[in-house]
Amino acid sequence: MTAPAQATPPPPTPPTPVKGDPMPRLWRVVGASLIGTTIEWYDYFLYGTAAALVFGKVFFPHSDPLTGTLLSFLTYAIGFAARPVGALVFGHFGDRIGRKKLLVVSLLLMGGATTLIGCLPTYNQVGVTAPILLTALRLVQGFALGGEWGGAVLLVSEHGDAKRRGFWASWPQGGAPAGNLLAAGVLSVLTGVQSDATFLAWGWRVPFLLSALLVLVGMWIRLSVDESPLFQQALAAQQARGTAEQPPLVAVLRHHWREVLTAMGARMAENISYYVMTTFVLAYAVGHVHLPKQTALNAVLVASAIQFALIPLFGALSDRVGRKPVYLVGAAGVGIWAFVFFGLVDTKSFGSLLLAVTIGLVFHSAMYAPQAAFFSELFATRMRYSGASIGAQFASVAAGAPAPLIATALLKDYGSSTPIAVYVAIASAITLLAVLTARETRGRDLAAAEA
Repeated sequence: MTAPAQATPPPPTPPTPVKGDPMPRLWRVVGASLIGTTIEWYDYFLYGTAAALVFGKVFFPHSDPLTGTLLSFLTYAIGFAARPVGALVFGHFGDRIGRKKLLVVSLLLMGGATTLIGCLPTYNQVGVTAPILLTALRLVQGFALGGEWGGAVLLVSEHGDAKRRGFWASWPQGGAPAGNLLAAGVLSVLTGVQSDATFLAWGWRVPFLLSALLVLVGMWIRLSVDESPLFQQALAAQQARGTAEQPPLVAVLRHHWREVLTAMGARMAENISYYVMTTFVLAYAVGHVHLPKQTALNAVLVASAIQFALIPLFGALSDRVGRKPVYLVGAAGVGIWAFVFFGLVDTKSFGSLLLAVTIGLVFHSAMYAPQAAFFSELFATRMRYSGASIGAQFASVAAGAPAPLIATALLKDYGSSTPIAVYVAIASAITLLAVLTARETRGRDLAAAEA
């Protein structure tokens, strides 16, 4: 039984650095995770923003504007269908061979698909082939993102200590608003300097093609960090035992099915509110309220910048008072704010629109910031990548995927935003129930978190 342990080389990165303070190493891991997630979310949100403003006209030009937007959001939602598949595949191998290798693969897949979207022919050039190719590349994006989130937050969670895990693990979460900020910012600049005709002709392609450059930067940074020390310890311990392991998916569903359901429920309000208040709001503000595209994009741009600053603060707060209290405030707040949100947008004032999106993202941050540490602390090390990814990404199919689609359909059927607010409030109730019935995880020792 000792042979396997002797045959296995010692982990290259021990839990405690050989020399110097471990903090610089942790900052490198945090920086690599943040930059990598920012690039991947840039790619993903760029599609959502373009779906709201451009794709209906470029890939579905023969539909009326609202139907074109609906079809465009349908291709957007299809990408979410691949996220659980990505969670299963990346989770399995991430729990078997390590977090770092899978994060490199996910970045390459996402960046490649996004760059190719910028090269696609339009419907007027190749007909129905254009939206088919668009949908196929969206599926690749979804598959990559399904594996990205779990690996990025775990790499940080497993490097840091229990006392400040909420703060450190919240930084990769900042990749979402940072990516949205970058996507909205690039599109805002282009719409500001180009005419509508030029932007529809070729300008919309520029942000997608920029992804190739961003991926090169992200790869260079991600390859420079160390593998998770907790994963290396758990892998060495398993090899020393010399016993066969169950596949991570089987182990998760056997030992952690309650935690998977908790994670899925916790994601409902967080996911739905975010996509309604940052993606659907663009189509609503431009198509229903008749605000300029530039105005809508600028509101999301400023609100995303504020959210980026708030996320580590809420993460730190969860280290002091617990994951659950912070999460519950966000879930309750977003359910109530949904009814105020659309009334403010309907005023056609930039200030009111900015206030609506900003406050919505404040409540969203209270859920999103502690989520990384919360989900990491629910699962054992050798099934943590699978458990956190499955819980998060399977929920996204029912939550984030159809959110802009459902919101658009409700607006089309009722001509009012009230049913959309009710939809967000129902999601809020589900999340409140899930988090209230979960156990508090703050301060949990991840090394001791075994099934």
